Amino acid sequence: MKCLLIAEAANPEWVSVPLVGWSHARALAEVSDAHLVTQVRNRDAILRAGLTEGDDFTAIDSEAVAAPFYRLASALRGGAGKGWTTTTAISSLSYYYFEHLVWKKFGRRIRDGEFDVVHRITPLSPTAPSLIAGKCKKAGVPFILGPLNGGVPWPKQFDSARRHEKEWLSYVRSAYKLLPGYRSTRRNASAIIIGSQDTWKQMPERYHDKCVYVPENAIDPARFKIVRSRRAERPLRVIFVGRLTPYKGADMLLEAAALLVKEGLVHVKFIGDGPQMSDLRSAVEREGLADGVELSGWVEHSRVQEHLAEADVFAFPSIREFGGGVVLEAMATGLMPVVVNYGGPAELVSEKTGYLVDMASRESIVSQFRSILGDLARDPSPIEQKAAAASRRARDQFTWQAKAAQVLEVYEWVTGRREDKPWFGMPLPDSEEEHEGNGIV
Repeated sequence: MKCLLIAEAANPEWVSVPLVGWSHARALAEVSDAHLVTQVRNRDAILRAGLTEGDDFTAIDSEAVAAPFYRLASALRGGAGKGWTTTTAISSLSYYYFEHLVWKKFGRRIRDGEFDVVHRITPLSPTAPSLIAGKCKKAGVPFILGPLNGGVPWPKQFDSARRHEKEWLSYVRSAYKLLPGYRSTRRNASAIIIGSQDTWKQMPERYHDKCVYVPENAIDPARFKIVRSRRAERPLRVIFVGRLTPYKGADMLLEAAALLVKEGLVHVKFIGDGPQMSDLRSAVEREGLADGVELSGWVEHSRVQEHLAEADVFAFPSIREFGGGVVLEAMATGLMPVVVNYGGPAELVSEKTGYLVDMASRESIVSQFRSILGDLARDPSPIEQKAAAASRRARDQFTWQAKAAQVLEVYEWVTGRREDKPWFGMPLPDSEEEHEGNGIV
């Protein structure tokens, strides 16, 4: 199977969407004859990773448009780390030019039938149309879109956090459906890979026959060689990893754990930085929590697992998480997760692998986290069994290799090499008996 993989964001040295684009593309290259097309900003990192330019990948220089649009987004987003909806919207506009250059470079080769499929991996956002989809259809080459993920509605209980995050465009987010190419992208795609249940719900029903559900995130076992070996004891060691911003909920975790820290039952470590750091420091000093709370700041991604392996519980009160890759990383390292039952993390964690906290008011979420952590600190016996199950779940079901095998089945379907549309199930399984075979069923 010869594939042209389009991943505008694909970088082995970054995190979030660029790491998803890179990891997904490399896993697909192991099961197909794949050529990666990406943006020039990723070129040096990809060369350092050992790929050969021209043979393995092509870097498209769209900076003439991308750079000024990036500066515009930075000016309008309302501050560093805020206004992500604004940034995504403006990036979607500059993406048109990137695809124009991709077609200019590869259009003739696509029309000549050099590739069996064309697969756009990133952008992940469903707001970014693809004008190449129609051109591929006209050329008789299947175009695959996705994984698409994003647009988890803001919980009504946290509208103040929404305003604090400068997410003004989220109030009119559906306006993206008016963008040129929105309908034609979905109409002309041969298959659409959906990365979350929320995105599935957003997809118009008339396109469901070409949609396949494959969760966005995965882990690379080669990157997670460190596995937790300790057994939980008092004080219970709890860790949070993420940007210190209101919707991630670090402040809620600190409030939930404060009394437990004072009683010597819990020790909490926060990995990450962001606009809430000064507030968290002030709270730690004001409440006298310095002996039981560590604010470690930003840590290089490759070293995060070292900190994870020293903990017992991964506590993540994020109230609007699209994918939740950090939850999978914690599970793969051998931690038991406690997450809010909303968005991406809720699709990764089950009752057998961790704890799901009901979406509710801020006060209720704080109370639920306090109750769970307190019970576990007093009786840590449930942790080891759930942590082992969480690690198995992450390493058996949510690897890039498993995901590549699933996507290869999609390729075979759109090229007529298999008759039935592949189906890996929805929602996710909750027992090993339900997911025998490769990946998610």
